[in-house]
Amino acid sequence: METIINREIPEFKAMAYHNGEFKSVTNADLKGKWSIFFFYPADFTFVCPTELVDMADKYEHLKSLGVEVYSVSTDTHFVHKAWHDASESIRKIKYPMLADPTGALSRAFGVMIEEEGLAYRGTFLVNPEGKIKIAEIHDNNIGRNADELVRKVEAALFVAEHPNEVCPAKWKKGGETLKPSIDLVGKI
Repeated sequence: METIINREIPEFKAMAYHNGEFKSVTNADLKGKWSIFFFYPADFTFVCPTELVDMADKYEHLKSLGVEVYSVSTDTHFVHKAWHDASESIRKIKYPMLADPTGALSRAFGVMIEEEGLAYRGTFLVNPEGKIKIAEIHDNNIGRNADELVRKVEAALFVAEHPNEVCPAKWKKGGETLKPSIDLVGKI
């Protein structure tokens, strides 16, 4: 398997349901901003709404960090609107819900399940230059935790601003970091 870390995201154009409207989102819209791509299998399912609402609860904090969130499934933007209209939980979502009915975006991120026409649960953080800095893919029966994603995003933002430092295991914003050097070798 080839890694996608530090790979530039592909050119894309997708329709989205966002704040009661349909809109087009392209890779050009992401330039200069941090972005999360949050792939999930399908609307009107079971684990997916729990994850999307968990992410919705963290959305304002992520926005305050300068990070936009894009949920993505292989459903159409029309299905996203119908789910939004039908579900009290999904009405909490304020981030764009991208439609990927052809699976092109899911394939580009390596999460497409060809025989099902659905995506695995994939989470990707893209930096302002369009490069993937975090990639995590789960089997579809394993839900994700937005708190852990926020911690990882904060770490990625920190090391982007402090290139001579690294964040150790369980690092949280404001915590101790490490400055790699020959003097640190074997002393941790």
